[in-house]
Amino acid sequence: MGLLGNAGKNNSADQNPTVVRAKVEALKERPRASVLIIGGGINGVGTFRDLALQGVDVALVERGDYCQGASGASSHMIHGGIRYLENGEFRLVKESVVERNGLLKIAPHYVKPLQTTIPIFSTFSGILSAPMRFLTHKQGKPQERGAFLIKIGLTLYDAFSRDGGTVPRHDFKGRKKALAELPQLPSNLKYAATYYDASVHNPERLTLDVLQDGEKAGLAGAAQSVTAADAKARATNYLSATAVTDDGVELTDQLTGETFTFKADVIVNTTGAWVDMTNSVMGAATQFMGGTKGSHIVLDHPGLLAACNGREIFFEHTDGRIVLIYPMGDRVLVGTTDVNADMTQDAVCTEDEIDYFFDLVGHVFPNVLVTRDEIVYSFAGVRPLPRHDATAPGFVSRDYRIERADRTIAGASVPVLSLVGGKWTTFRALSEHMTNDVLAILGTPRKTSTAKLPIGGGVNFPATNAGIEAWISSHTSGTVDAARAGVLLTRYGTRAETVMAYLSEGKDTVFDSTNELSDREVAFMVENEQIGHLIDVMIRRTSLAFRGLVTSELLAETAAVLAGLLGWNEAKVEQEIRHSVDILARFHGVQVQSLIA
Repeated sequence: MGLLGNAGKNNSADQNPTVVRAKVEALKERPRASVLIIGGGINGVGTFRDLALQGVDVALVERGDYCQGASGASSHMIHGGIRYLENGEFRLVKESVVERNGLLKIAPHYVKPLQTTIPIFSTFSGILSAPMRFLTHKQGKPQERGAFLIKIGLTLYDAFSRDGGTVPRHDFKGRKKALAELPQLPSNLKYAATYYDASVHNPERLTLDVLQDGEKAGLAGAAQSVTAADAKARATNYLSATAVTDDGVELTDQLTGETFTFKADVIVNTTGAWVDMTNSVMGAATQFMGGTKGSHIVLDHPGLLAACNGREIFFEHTDGRIVLIYPMGDRVLVGTTDVNADMTQDAVCTEDEIDYFFDLVGHVFPNVLVTRDEIVYSFAGVRPLPRHDATAPGFVSRDYRIERADRTIAGASVPVLSLVGGKWTTFRALSEHMTNDVLAILGTPRKTSTAKLPIGGGVNFPATNAGIEAWISSHTSGTVDAARAGVLLTRYGTRAETVMAYLSEGKDTVFDSTNELSDREVAFMVENEQIGHLIDVMIRRTSLAFRGLVTSELLAETAAVLAGLLGWNEAKVEQEIRHSVDILARFHGVQVQSLIA
């Protein structure tokens, strides 16, 4: 019967491998907006949402998939950045702690409190080098911090949480009590400091939620008959800004190769580590960026999972580099490195970095053996840090700034705002800052704040484990059993209700290759989440790849469903499967045996 099965059987062999993309057509039909955002990571998407909520006509384009770059390759942390205190970045730490506390409230479906323990092996280490780093922000050899410095840092950290704090204050324990809680820690431990930060287990889906909130805001108050082109908030993935012509910014569809031009009164460049390259494309070279690469591995290791005892282990390795080990469901995430990035090379986790991770696991859990066989996924990204010349990567500021340059595009002077820096934790505040700058240029007042506005499936999300169980129980039906309801709640938050309603409107068949996906859910993704490639479903619409659950059967089954929805013929299906196998192997160290010969 072939790879397509019964799906896509009516497709002709010479047809276009992709159906017409409505989101692209909406931009082509009305090729202008007040604001054009280039870059669909969390900061670009956050700015899109904020501008849409102010009633601004805004469009966003992303050359790949949403959250495909650094936003999807983060350490999955929402944190205040305790180590930034040593660089004297008090403003950033305060903002980060406030935003962490806020995200725990407005995005509780994805952002969760994370108990964090720092194992400490000395009392006064780092005292002599820390003042030099504090004064210069870049000097001083990296060195492991002792209890004295960590105590000062956590006390300051707690002070920033005083107003509106949602997590407990830090706690210091001596060796005996620390080993009673975490017996796998090494015997030469002197202290353990425990505090709370937060994690985001589904950064890709949180980005989609923010995006969809923006799209919804762009339709607020519009007539029901409004067309997609008329909407005030339009966003498209796989659409790249490739040049500036006499008619405007040239946009190229990465799936079809078609081009068209687009005009805007203001352009916002949120392309992360590629900000300078994007500015070059628009005819004005800059040298703002100096990104660093951070790699991670994901392990299926019950022994290491048990050793963590439900908490993150956060510490300085012997070289002074900040590293972390923490559980994500039944997997363990280990990271991260911080090395200057070569923008001409793909960002991948190297064998040397894996050796480094194993060394650091052995440093903090000497009796836990970790091998390459237990790695189910790896990933790396380039942090969008400012150019830092001689400053060591670990000491480069994680704060952000916005650079403005006016450029002549299509005969008009167009302000271009470039985002330099930025991190996941502060995306909402950063987006508010960028939006305020745009509003000032447009002469438009702010209508509403996003500070307390729930995000997507965080609306009415159950606050306790008991509440989650009650929600699952109340949403179990003949169409969706309890296990499936739990998966959907985890994946979509309370937006799962919309997904369940969609599933119930037709025959829904759960996949043979996994009980976490079904044909109608894939159809929901296609209709609502802009699927461009098969790999989008594996990595960014689900956590199946992250958890090491992608199989050749899953790829084939998903591709067959997508074929009927996106008009893929047999050749296109085979191409998409090969593409997925290649991406997983080349960028994530995952070997999946393709069913394609």
